[in-house]
Amino acid sequence: MKVGLLGCGAYGMALSSALIDNHCTVTMWTKFEEEKDLLEKTRKNENYIPNFSLSKKIKITTNMEECLKEKDLIIVAIPAAFIASTTLEMKPYIEKNHHIAIATKGIEQETGKFMHEIFEENLNTKQLAIISGPSFAIDLVSKMPTGLSVASKNKETLDLVTKALKTDYINIENTEDIIGVEVCGAVKNIFAIAAGMLEGLKANESTKATFLKEAVEGMKKMIKIFGGKEETVMSFAGLGDLLLTCSSEKSRNYSYGVLLGENTTRTKAQEYLEKHTVEGYYTLEAVYQTFQEKKEHVPILELIYQIAVLKSSPKELFTYLVEK
Repeated sequence: MKVGLLGCGAYGMALSSALIDNHCTVTMWTKFEEEKDLLEKTRKNENYIPNFSLSKKIKITTNMEECLKEKDLIIVAIPAAFIASTTLEMKPYIEKNHHIAIATKGIEQETGKFMHEIFEENLNTKQLAIISGPSFAIDLVSKMPTGLSVASKNKETLDLVTKALKTDYINIENTEDIIGVEVCGAVKNIFAIAAGMLEGLKANESTKATFLKEAVEGMKKMIKIFGGKEETVMSFAGLGDLLLTCSSEKSRNYSYGVLLGENTTRTKAQEYLEKHTVEGYYTLEAVYQTFQEKKEHVPILELIYQIAVLKSSPKELFTYLVEK
């Protein structure tokens, strides 16, 4: 299988490892010449995944046409903020037989659109899949068991992505619920901020578990509001990714939340926000605004917004968990 992989960041590099294990021919695209030169010369980027080397079989390019031409599958693993502009770069080279898998999680802040909606509108295609699940890049390349949800309404697309990524260490579960999987992949970052706050507040394990139960209920309600299937909350993309992101210091969202919880002046938290991409913060703003417009009420989301954006006390999480 010939695969074009957009994005040479940590997750793109990790996915490339599984593709090579499945004997795919892989061309990776980056927008940056310096990144291309580094990877061609060293096959490494220690800032992304320490002690990991890209396969020498992988071709690196900054030429979009070269990455997409005559490919069976295109996988997109770039930050959500650049999805819209990248789809426009892709458009001249997209062919009718192209199948596209989106490994980017999040919501476009300016429009509130999900990733698949941007692809459908800009590329006029329905041959789309969403990849999501508990899979930090550094964990994927360790080749220990993990699970991914792959969502698509197109069976051929679903089969291609599964064939490309299923290995003896990656379990793939298939679903048609694109909306549900996208919602899970986006909003789990919001809950990770709150989980980090509890860590910063030195909450005990019982309190953290109580919060996770409420987070699952909130996620289920948000899936329903957006038009997905509530049962998707129990998938790899839902509960699986929620547990991972809400309990790991590898998550920038969690790390940001810790600083909110332990630093009452918010100085360190603000500095962290300015230096790192905290997807959950921007997703929180986008989802909150969407629900305000829809006149939908999700108390746990509104509380996290009050604390993270409007600067209420993180200790209000304790009050919520008791009075809920």
